[in-house]
Amino acid sequence: MADEASDERRFTAIYDECRRRVWAYAVSRVGRQDADEVVAETFTIAWRRLADVPEPPLPWLLGVARNVLRAGHRAEARQAAFAAELGRWTAAANPGGDIAEDVTERLAVLRAMAGLPEGDQEVLVLIAWQGLSPRDAARVVGCSPAALRVRLHRARRRLARAAEGAHDASRGRRAVGAEAAAVPAVTKGTPAGTRVGIVGKEMS
Repeated sequence: MADEASDERRFTAIYDECRRRVWAYAVSRVGRQDADEVVAETFTIAWRRLADVPEPPLPWLLGVARNVLRAGHRAEARQAAFAAELGRWTAAANPGGDIAEDVTERLAVLRAMAGLPEGDQEVLVLIAWQGLSPRDAARVVGCSPAALRVRLHRARRRLARAAEGAHDASRGRRAVGAEAAAVPAVTKGTPAGTRVGIVGKEMS
């Protein structure tokens, strides 16, 4: 009885400590719609295998969550869910109007992330967003720390190239838009002597 109570206390502590981060990982891999299901299955397994859960528990839990979502979701569905989630973050960061340069760069990074291979996305999420060390991230994906560092280096390099391209394209679109907006537009029926403003707006 005492052992059962001790197990319940330990499981509750693990759940309270890690649930939000496991959920965030699940969202980044399969989207919000299925994240709760992945979290529930992950902690069900954790309860059944509580004696196997190490300290700290988060890398182990993320490894379980990874196996759960890979078993239940095809790669194409995971990619689509990740792209959709990045789209939400992009929309939240870009409510409209003028965008500061640092926000523009963040948007470029988010858009670039959506175009990376799934393996690159996963490593970057674990390191940059989950805050895991390369050693702990390696435990999640099932490789050596040395191999993880190589994967991380390559993923960061590909992300930097993709983000630079996305940022340049975004600046190009804004420049073209600004040039177009500055061209006076004369429309039919404009009264003689009326000053023509920007893109067809009449100025008295």
